[in-house]
Amino acid sequence: MTGHDITGGTELTFAALPPEPGQSFARSWWGRAWLKALEDAALDGRQVKSGRKHARAGAVGAVSVRPGRITALVRDRDGTPYRSDVMVQELSAADWDRLLDLVADRAGHIAALLDHDIPPHLAEDALAAGVELLPGIGDLEPACGCGAWDHCPHTAALCHQVARILDQDPFVLLLIRGRGERELLDELQARNSARATAHAPEPSAAPSGVPAREVFGAGFLVPPLPDAPPSVEAVGRPPVLSGDTAPAPGLDAEALEFLVADAAARARRLLAEALAPGHERSPVGDELSLWQDTVRLAASGPPADVAARLASGCGRDRAGLAQAVQAWGHGGPAALSVLEDAWTPEAEDLARAGAQLTAAREGGTVPVLRASRNRWTAVGSDTQLRYGRDGRWWPYRKESGRWQPAGPCEDDPAAALAALLTDGSQEA
Repeated sequence: MTGHDITGGTELTFAALPPEPGQSFARSWWGRAWLKALEDAALDGRQVKSGRKHARAGAVGAVSVRPGRITALVRDRDGTPYRSDVMVQELSAADWDRLLDLVADRAGHIAALLDHDIPPHLAEDALAAGVELLPGIGDLEPACGCGAWDHCPHTAALCHQVARILDQDPFVLLLIRGRGERELLDELQARNSARATAHAPEPSAAPSGVPAREVFGAGFLVPPLPDAPPSVEAVGRPPVLSGDTAPAPGLDAEALEFLVADAAARARRLLAEALAPGHERSPVGDELSLWQDTVRLAASGPPADVAARLASGCGRDRAGLAQAVQAWGHGGPAALSVLEDAWTPEAEDLARAGAQLTAAREGGTVPVLRASRNRWTAVGSDTQLRYGRDGRWWPYRKESGRWQPAGPCEDDPAAALAALLTDGSQEA
């Protein structure tokens, strides 16, 4: 899904998306936060449900996104088109200044944005700095040609469609808040350059040195130069990866190109982290195992033939690899560990989790749960929570008899289960 830039980065237009029956509109945590802002703002929940059905049916046309506003033509059930707008408060110049300083100061935030990801701790750090990156209650202000003064099915359908766009490109959220991707990355680069210059050591006077001929002329000071390499009769030919000539035996050009592109993308992220101020104080991540790196590669969208080779070479069936890829997309190595690791938490952790769930259940938001080791299954439903060794909770949903990862982690088990049950009700 790619937006068409028509104003040099200040407005993007996304083509109308096809109907998508039976699918959740928001898979990313920021997409779900967007829809929660809609649900909290709408006075009539029936209009939100009606808008969701409109969006599923493909009633939303091309979506225009610009600072402070999203616009689309949305067709009613009788086919009548209405111009629908949703306004969002732009961040002030002071807010942007604080947010950009925050991102520039942390290599992990820069790397995440380059990967088109908004990690939860970035939004939390921004909120701690007084910048509300995600919309909250009342932040999605509707205006529709149908004459409704509150959210109607048309503006609700538009918000649901934007949630699908946000899943693919979180920079759209930043554009709505006032800055396009190109402008944002240029400003981050400028701030990084300024920080690098400020932290650079003072240049010292370079020694004048000694001519090389004098050094090697004094054989007692340094060993002699090695003999020159032997000459060759003809220059060798490099392997051919494309064209009419057959490739070298055993060389898969498509797989090689994929690995080269992956290596380049990783090098770019590592360079961005290394150039960020304070990088030397950042903890070094654990080296990925062969299985973890296989899942990472499979999650990066390889060509079909390369994906098939990854599945056949990792000792898992395609369904198992697809399940691992789904987990990786929600939280990388930590999420993959929760998928495969069944363990018994300490008594103190169990007591704390039980207290949290009991408090939520008394509020009527959490069903009865049946515990088995680090997994809590909701009685009477196909939903489950898994407790990670890092103390976070991960939602799971049973699909076709197999427990599938259903979203990113939460610190609070009640919040994780509430998001899981909310997504399930939206898909109903």
